[in-house]
Amino acid sequence: MPAKFLPVGEWLTRRADLTPQKAAIIDGATGEVITYAEYNRRANAFAAALSSTYHALAGDRVAIIAQNSVEYLALFMACAKIGAILVPLNWRLTAPELAVILKDCEPKLVVFDAAFAEKTQSAAQLAYIPPERPARSIFSFGPAKQPLTVPSPILLETAEVVAAAAGNYPPAPVFSTADGEETALILYTSGTTGTPKGAMLSHRMITWNAVNTQISWGLRDDDVYPNFSPFFHAGGLNVLTTPMFHCGGTVVTLTNSAPADILSAVERFKCTIVFAVPTVFQLMAEHERFAAADFSSVRFCISGGSSCPLPVIQRYTARGVQFRQGYGLTEAGVNCFSLAPEDAARKVGSVGKPIFHSFARITDPNNTDVPEGAEGELVLAGPHICSGYWRREEATRAAYIDGWWHTGDIARKDDEGYYFIVGRIKDMYKSGGENVYPAEVEAVLGTCPGVREIAVIGVPDEKWGESGAAFIVAAGSASVTADDVRRFAESRLAKFKRPAHIFFVEELPRNAMSKVVKTALLQRYTEQRQ
Repeated sequence: MPAKFLPVGEWLTRRADLTPQKAAIIDGATGEVITYAEYNRRANAFAAALSSTYHALAGDRVAIIAQNSVEYLALFMACAKIGAILVPLNWRLTAPELAVILKDCEPKLVVFDAAFAEKTQSAAQLAYIPPERPARSIFSFGPAKQPLTVPSPILLETAEVVAAAAGNYPPAPVFSTADGEETALILYTSGTTGTPKGAMLSHRMITWNAVNTQISWGLRDDDVYPNFSPFFHAGGLNVLTTPMFHCGGTVVTLTNSAPADILSAVERFKCTIVFAVPTVFQLMAEHERFAAADFSSVRFCISGGSSCPLPVIQRYTARGVQFRQGYGLTEAGVNCFSLAPEDAARKVGSVGKPIFHSFARITDPNNTDVPEGAEGELVLAGPHICSGYWRREEATRAAYIDGWWHTGDIARKDDEGYYFIVGRIKDMYKSGGENVYPAEVEAVLGTCPGVREIAVIGVPDEKWGESGAAFIVAAGSASVTADDVRRFAESRLAKFKRPAHIFFVEELPRNAMSKVVKTALLQRYTEQRQ
């Protein structure tokens, strides 16, 4: 019986047939252009090597600790072609943190860049010390600095990997699926509230995320996208990379988000869509090259991760660049809402409306819809929702209730149907009996002139129980003061929401996923008050 659902790995087979000479990937470092025919050939070669040499089977996990590269994308599609599950790991994590994830996902293969050899060795030793565990295969996309000492390792340098992929193997068995429910990716959460959980992204989910993105954001086969978001992050593979491959566009691989490198890539490769978090857009706008940068090829920019301050958007619109904003999360396909450029100023702070094949509600703790304008938990449904958490049935049941995924985000919807993210259920404090969501305060004060970044936490208060403490990073050479911020807040925030304490810092503490570590801010506040 023929397959009823086209698995992700077979996207390349179709693209190689339909648009073989179209550019699929451009190596941002070397400028090398990889056509869809060549991308498919490399993925097939990797798939054959994985299957024949390393005996990777459908359902086996293949972990990878590496920078963005052509090889990374080839391995992703190779795994998808044979039904293996790619597990991108955050190379910013420490060895003990990586070991926790390795133990959890139990990969059959671990792939790593040479630059991460020492870290991978330490993590592997921590994870694989028990002698009863089967041997793992570990191969590298670069010369290893030192051999690994885990039980029975296989270490392959770059030349050996290329040789293995070029070997005379029979084609790998083609993976087929009737409904696309098999897992293609496991992406681990940052673990800021506990042990990291692996979200299982199925072939179905990745496909529908691509469809949603194409329809709702208007992607085209002539679009060129510079990807500097690391592939271990949902934004790296699923905001635009996989949607681009689905529609036949081009992805430029970059290994960092340095403003100069991004601006250079946009000009050099005539990029048409740029996605970044607000901080990156802010840094680009402050760079000396911004005023003269050639944005003539850019159709629009997309901001995600948090609300983008209006002053930042205005810097780009003044250069003739349109801005779109969105909202998503790892477990729901990343692209769940979209705010059109014409609404950027009129609906500042909004994430827009649900994208085409997505459903959204705002509910109270009893799972009942709240009245229009009221705050509640955002819950989502649609074919772009993940299959749950890897080996975490209890966590899956807690999040996935009656077909709706509970995001943990507090939201409200205005009378025109636009959604606003107010905060996190667990990131909330009470001041004088009133709920205060730091994300809402951050979104407002983030638009204050002279403020680049801001993080707000709840701190003990003898009178009100809790009050807010704002930690601010000033923009460039701006001379913004605490009084400036307070005056700005007076007409924009209710009194109980205004931070009682304002501190200026050089940078905000962040974890390996670039999320602000608010426990570190609380500790800093406590130390300063002693």
